[in-house]
Amino acid sequence: MLSLSFLRANARLLAFGVLMTFCSSLGQTFFISLFSGEIRTAFALSDGDFGSLYAVATLGSAAVLLWAGRLIDRLPLPVFAGGVLALLGATCLLMGAAANAAFLVAALFGLRLFGQGLASHSAVVAMGRYFEAQRGRAVSVATLGHTLGEASLPTLAVAALALAGWRQVWSGSGLVLIALVPLIFVLLKGQRERDAAFRQRRREGGGEDDKTLGAVLRDPALWLRLPALLAMPFIGTGLIFHQVHLAETKGWPLSLMAGSFTVFAACSLAALLFAGPLVDRFGARRLLAFALAPVTLGCLALGLSDAPPVATLFMGLLGATTGTSAVLFGALWAELYGVTHLGAIRAFATSAMVFSTGLAPAVMGFFIDRGVAMEAIALACAVYCLLAASLAVTAAAARPSRSGGA
Repeated sequence: MLSLSFLRANARLLAFGVLMTFCSSLGQTFFISLFSGEIRTAFALSDGDFGSLYAVATLGSAAVLLWAGRLIDRLPLPVFAGGVLALLGATCLLMGAAANAAFLVAALFGLRLFGQGLASHSAVVAMGRYFEAQRGRAVSVATLGHTLGEASLPTLAVAALALAGWRQVWSGSGLVLIALVPLIFVLLKGQRERDAAFRQRRREGGGEDDKTLGAVLRDPALWLRLPALLAMPFIGTGLIFHQVHLAETKGWPLSLMAGSFTVFAACSLAALLFAGPLVDRFGARRLLAFALAPVTLGCLALGLSDAPPVATLFMGLLGATTGTSAVLFGALWAELYGVTHLGAIRAFATSAMVFSTGLAPAVMGFFIDRGVAMEAIALACAVYCLLAASLAVTAAAARPSRSGGA
């Protein structure tokens, strides 16, 4: 578990990580989808129209993220993170003022790029770069921001919508984010010295085996691990995006799905707290295949039963894999390939993850429109997880990549 001495000694840097992952919630599917009804009404969009626009914006953000994520290797961390938060705030203002579908797509693109993509990227790259022996613990603390957002923002958004219009909620969120930018510089006080010490360690021989992005892309083990790493973003986003259809076909009240998000957040939190120490002890590459076990069981339950408790069980198991995967996704790249080019490497991985979240609603929607049952989709997801886990086991059995193998 996490020790108080570790938290006290690294309070500012860890708080920076929590802040950035929490703010990334405004670009996450779970938050944006809360406003889908109001947005579709305002712009006269069908469910399919909005899903298509969302997919276009997400896929576009994934492409730009591949380039933009590398900038964290070149710019001072406070400048990079402060810029990301300011641009995320500006994008929220754009969402509140969007006059037509073109501006809506631009706003969605910015929310996905600066929110889901670069805000989380800033936090996790910092944890991976400046923590070594306790990297797993640092990532688990930083990604608590995701869980805090999932647990609190839906309720706050619904309450805000009861008091103001959806545009005002987005505009107010943007102003809050912009006001938080100075806090980034407060939390990262002393970053220049921290960065100098990091670079000194690299010069003294700590990074001679670190891989460039080009070398990583030539590593066969990367492509063996990628299906497992993309399983959770694809499955979680796709099934949650279509949760209304899922509830209708199962005969469940939508309130049952909504209430299950509390269980999702609790299980995600528990997984975060346990996964960090486990990663530090056993290594992320050895644990990757096991992280898919909960969501595999959840998909099997979803595919085989219509009983109402399955909704809560599924969301809890989904949360467990979400929390574990967040830690693994944050620690794996530094463990395998070093930290000198961590920004570029993780930018590629995050771009692939965002790309998968953009495809998921469209792919599942395609099959739903053609009459494929949600039970069949859930079972297919379970089979995919089993295959992906097998490939990850194969990759873990090879030599560590930083020594020239997997």
